[in-house]
Amino acid sequence: MSLDLSLPDDEDASRAEPTSQVSLPVDAACDGHRIDKFLAETDRFSRTFAQELLAGQRVSVDGRLITANSARVRAGQVVSVDVPAPEPLNVEPEPVALDIIYEDEDVLVIDKPRGLVVHPGPGHTRGTLVAGVLWHLGQQGKGALPGDVQRPGIVHRIDKDTSGLLMVAKSPLALDDLARQLKEHSVTRVYEAIVHGTPAREKGTIMAAVGRDPRHRQRMAVVPEHLGRHAVTHYRLVAKYGEYSHLQLRLETGRTHQIRVHMAFIGHPVAGDLLYAHRDPLGLQGQALHAAKLGFTHPRSGVRLEFEAPFPDVLQECLRKLEASKPRSE
Repeated sequence: MSLDLSLPDDEDASRAEPTSQVSLPVDAACDGHRIDKFLAETDRFSRTFAQELLAGQRVSVDGRLITANSARVRAGQVVSVDVPAPEPLNVEPEPVALDIIYEDEDVLVIDKPRGLVVHPGPGHTRGTLVAGVLWHLGQQGKGALPGDVQRPGIVHRIDKDTSGLLMVAKSPLALDDLARQLKEHSVTRVYEAIVHGTPAREKGTIMAAVGRDPRHRQRMAVVPEHLGRHAVTHYRLVAKYGEYSHLQLRLETGRTHQIRVHMAFIGHPVAGDLLYAHRDPLGLQGQALHAAKLGFTHPRSGVRLEFEAPFPDVLQECLRKLEASKPRSE
């Protein structure tokens, strides 16, 4: 009698679901945070995806399986995540025009135009930057992007009507390492903005937690620290033009709408920002905000890369008009 030693299909190693494991040390700043919030704060997972990973028994803390979203992490612990291989995307690759500043096997750097949505979401299922990147990779005969299927390859985002530099991870190595650099605040992100009025000080730092606005769910707001995410923005006055100013802003953290919320909080909202300034007297049809400088350490070579992109034409023209009309006393 012969014995059938083959494994059932669901135990066949050749058919096992491919995964990659990510280890995330908990630092003092995250002590006591909910585990789903901690995972989202790494900028590697959306909060929804983090909760799916927990429900799928893919998350452990110091070797102990965790499934509850509300479980708390403590400084010194190590959170391990078994990340499943990317599922087939519903996003269809599309020939979206991309201004690619840099590309190699691990990283893409793109100068995103105003009006382009970074990844699919409610109301924006087609014509996204991700769809354009997938098309670009397809033209090269290459496969899918790594990471969260909701925003593959995306380690940081830029709002639809904000222009400028964005890095996209093409490999799992790059996704993990760039997310780590963002968490450690070693990525250089400098923005240029036109804002209403002029801050009282030419230089300053805004340190105020950002969270969902309890009265307007489509907006973010400055909230108590325990209700939001720690956020720090450094600003410097470049020029003033009567009722407007040109600022340079450096992100120390990168929260949703951070610059827009912080500038509105100190009384100098970004020009053209209908969500936070509630008016657009300059007719910009979108906030005058541009990601002008981006710097990071290459995840494979260890070489520091720095990129710059000038204000788009519409904002340069706005500055020229403001310069021409500013009071002579300035």
